[in-house]
Amino acid sequence: MTDLDNRLAELGIVIPEATRPVAAYIPSVVTGNLLFTSGQLPMVDGALPQTGKVGAGVSAEDAKALARICAINGLAAAKLSIGSLDRIVRVVKVVGFVASDPSFSGQAGVINGASELLGEIFGDAGQHARSAVGLAVLPLNAPVEVEFVFEISAG
Repeated sequence: MTDLDNRLAELGIVIPEATRPVAAYIPSVVTGNLLFTSGQLPMVDGALPQTGKVGAGVSAEDAKALARICAINGLAAAKLSIGSLDRIVRVVKVVGFVASDPSFSGQAGVINGASELLGEIFGDAGQHARSAVGLAVLPLNAPVEVEFVFEISAG
């Protein structure tokens, strides 16, 4: 086992198989030393555990947990593309989208679910630039979608 495998085991995190795209795109693209993931929904075993808008049916706490799942799915997409998560040198950028009730303004706290997980896994290399955006609706009525940019080492 690698150091990263040991860290994931310590945290009780299992990286699943990458989910199949729900439209006409691929899970991730590598260009140079950067890996860009497509937006990751919080799919678990091929289904969304919760749907709807944050602040109207979905709590901020539940949405934060869903953002954490998005990060795990982002790592699955990265692993599919590069073979081993040990090639991730650092997390460069996280962009989170939150399907929000018009009165909800806690998008940053929701996306902390993804950001905090990446920090737990990668330590200082998990610190990243970020955007957290509220919008009316996401694909499949998901409450959260997150995309990632990782710096990777040569394979």
